This record gives sequence, structure tokens and C-alpha cells, in this order.
Amino acid sequence: MKPLLLTLFLLTTIPFGFSQGLTGAQIDELAQRTMQAFNVPGIAVGVVKDGKVVHAAGYGVRSLNSREKTDAHTRFGIASNTKAFTAAALGLLVDEKKLIWDAKVQDYIPEFKLYNPYVTEEFTIRDLLTHRSGLGLGAGDLMLWPDSNSFTLQDIIYNLRHLKPTSSFRSKYDYDNNLYLVAGEVVARVSGKSWDQFVEERLLQPLGMTETAASYERLKDQTNVIDGHAVVDGNVRVIQRHRSAVDHAAASIYSSVADLSKWVLVHLNHGRYGNGQRLFSEAVSKELQTPQTLIPVNNPGPYNTHFAAYGLGFNLSDVKGYKQLNHTGGLEGMVTQITMIPELNLGIIVFTNQQEGGAFRAIADQIKDSYLGLSGTDRVTQYAKARQESLASAGNVTDAIWKQVATAQKQQKKNPNYSAFLGTYRDPWLGEVLISQKNGQLWFAAKKSPKLSGALFPYKGTTYVVKWTERSMDADAFVNFSLDFEGRAQGITMQPISPLTDFSYDFQDLNFTRVPEPKANL
Repeated sequence: MKPLLLTLFLLTTIPFGFSQGLTGAQIDELAQRTMQAFNVPGIAVGVVKDGKVVHAAGYGVRSLNSREKTDAHTRFGIASNTKAFTAAALGLLVDEKKLIWDAKVQDYIPEFKLYNPYVTEEFTIRDLLTHRSGLGLGAGDLMLWPDSNSFTLQDIIYNLRHLKPTSSFRSKYDYDNNLYLVAGEVVARVSGKSWDQFVEERLLQPLGMTETAASYERLKDQTNVIDGHAVVDGNVRVIQRHRSAVDHAAASIYSSVADLSKWVLVHLNHGRYGNGQRLFSEAVSKELQTPQTLIPVNNPGPYNTHFAAYGLGFNLSDVKGYKQLNHTGGLEGMVTQITMIPELNLGIIVFTNQQEGGAFRAIADQIKDSYLGLSGTDRVTQYAKARQESLASAGNVTDAIWKQVATAQKQQKKNPNYSAFLGTYRDPWLGEVLISQKNGQLWFAAKKSPKLSGALFPYKGTTYVVKWTERSMDADAFVNFSLDFEGRAQGITMQPISPLTDFSYDFQDLNFTRVPEPKANL
């Protein structure tokens, strides 16, 4: 992707710094500039202030294939902004005294086990929601992404016991997806309804969120829905929609900015909606918005932030002396953000149909600046420039690797003998991969995750680089073979090659060992 930075300086700039917020026309211009800067086909923006929706609009197109316009009612996948719904669903069960936040997970899911027996026994409902398990960043996410794999929820719950911790229990923040799936299963077992059904009946229906569903498949109207987009071979194009039967409690809800504004309003109003009805109690509202796990703050940044934490389904921080609730979400081809500043009675929603986080951040921060009285900074230009620099830096890394691959290929013998590498290898939680030979090329294929398939190219020694056939993944990886004394491969470890690889491609957590070949009957 190459944002047209020069064009940004030729466009009319927004007069920043209005403490009462940007006008609708100014937000319109901001969105248009952002789409051009980050090469995003479609964006939707919602702003809630003082109990009212003051802006809700769509920009650009839902899909580069259909070219149909985006509007305030266009449905986007909100991805990890789903997590706040799972936390609130548990809050409803707390209100009904059917569970408590600090109840043990094994009381509801006896088969739940983590690597450490002590951690397993002490793990609570609250721990499921607060990213303090001791597991590494995105641990086990390859059971969820890329999609089209065959892992079931039961597989994922069972495989958690194989994920080795990288820190001690409750000592460190590391973002996790799989434990939210466990939280969703708690909702199902306590309520007697599926997570999807419970969320739709107990959260969406009371709020009148008729344009929202627990998953894409459950949308009653799929005519006004975005396609996901990504940069593939230098061009933005439509990619396959993320479809998963198991990630619902972590990332599956589809909604529009018009509809999600109702969700933001209920949080800003401490659980109340409509004419004073309560969705959840004041106590649950406070719990959702209370710091649970500290997050390091490396520097104050533009908002003079000194403290950060994770609550229950929300990130929490201080911005210019105000408490901020925030969460982002990302699926293949789409990324979103929700921001709330309760003391200003302000909520900002930004949806995009291209996986460029700088786009939603630029819009949300520029709108936020206007309510905080901050002026003089063009967030679109600032973040687009930073993104270009980040891409260039990562490109230098990957270009050097592919240059070394090209050199290794030239030095490689004609018709190389790959027999030492061929065979089946098994990881305790991802399962089996087959290393085979196709048309003279070494080939990697994960049996339970078909998109993890691609050619292996020589790099250095016994290290290869796998180039995934599905190019929208942007997650090529090192594949290192460990050899026995006879020079035969016995194991595989992996690592992403680009520093920009999404953390959910947690290749570094894999440890494959060769599966012995069955002995022939004599």
C-alpha cells in the first residue's frame, strides 16, 4: 500500500481545535482524506455526545467488487469489540446471582486445564477476561486464524493445557483470544443457551440493535454488508470473508455504526437505556470499567497518558486527565475501534473495510482532539507518515531475507535431495503438518488449517522460508529443521519473518516433532 501523502498537503485541511467537536462536514472531509491516505475503500463513523447520536455516516464503498456505497447502516465485522459483549453477558449472569466474577472456571467447565495445575485450579471468570493468564501474546491463535480450519471449541479448550506460559500467573498483561472463547462457553453452560442466542436475546434485542447479529451467518439481512480488503501483491483487493464457527465470543459480531451507537450509549449511561430501563446494574457497569490488569506505558504520548490497564472487555487509560475506554478489533480485511470518554459523555466509533489500523486511529483521535481542545496536529498526515516509515522498515527486513533466499537458490544443487526433511510432524496443539515435495519444491501443509500451506525456500543451513499460497495473510515465516546425528530432520520450529506480522500468527509457540513412520510388517 502506498498512501498518497503528497495529496494530503494539497487537500483543504480541517480547522482543528474546536472544543465542541468537529462538525458533520468536517468529519466527512476527515473520512475522505483518511480513505485516500490509507487506501481504504470504505469507512463508517459514529459519534455519540451527551446522550445523543450526533453523527453517523458511511463513506466510500462496501466492496471494490460491487462498488455499492457505504452508509450508517452498513454492517461491518467488529472483531474484538465483541469481547465487551461477552463481558457484559457474564455481567447479566452476575446480576442474576448465577455466578460471581471470582468463581473458579473449573466449577463450570471441569475439563478446563492450563499448563500449570495450580493456575488451572485458581483460574477465575475474571481471569478469562483480563489477559493476565501468563500465556504469551496471542498464544494459540493459530487455532482461530487463518480461518477455514477444522478446530472445534472442544479442541481449543483441550489444547490450552499444551500452551506453555511465558510469565507467571496474574503478573503481566498479554492479550489473549482463546480465553474469551472459554468465557463464552461459561455463558452457555450457566444460561443453558448458546453464546450467540444469549447475546442476541439479552443484549441486542433490548437495545433495539436490529442491524446487529452474533455472527455474519446470523445476520437477517446480508444485502448491506462490507467485503474485507487487503493489499495483495501491491494492490488493495477483496479477500475471502473470515468465517469461523468457534471464535464467536471473541470476535464474531457484525454491526453498523448506527446500531453500535446504542451499545455505546448504554455504557456511557452506566447500564441504562431507553426510558430508564436497565440492561445491567450500576455495579456491573463499574466492574466493566475498573482497571483489572496493569499495562505498561512507555511514554506519555500526545495525550499525556501515565496509566493504562485492561478492564473487562475494555482498555482503560488517562487522556488529558480524563478516563478513556477503548478497544480495537481486527479480522482479515477489516479493522474497527470504539472509544469512550465517560466524563465528556463522548463515544466515537470507526469501522473500516481494509486492515489498516492507522485509518481508524486517525479519525478517532482527530475527533477526540476536537473535544479535548487540542489543535495543530493533523492525525491523518501524522499516522500515514508513521505507517509508511513502518512499512519501509519492515520491507528492508523482508527484502534482505528474500535476497538471501534468491542467493541460496542459486547456490543450491540441481534437483536437491529433500528426503531428510520429508514426513509428518506434530505439534501438541496445532496438530500435524506434512512436509512433502511438489514438482521438485519442498512444501509445507498443516492438516487442520488448510490456509497454512505453501512452498518452502532455502534460506540458511537447515532454515527455510515458507511462502503461504494465500497471499492476503502477509505472514510468511521461517521454518527451521532440527537434525539428528544421521542428518535426518526430527523437529521443526517457526518464527514470523516480518516485524509487522500480526501477533495472532503465533508461529513462535509451535514445536513440531517428527511422527515415526509405521514399521512394515515382516
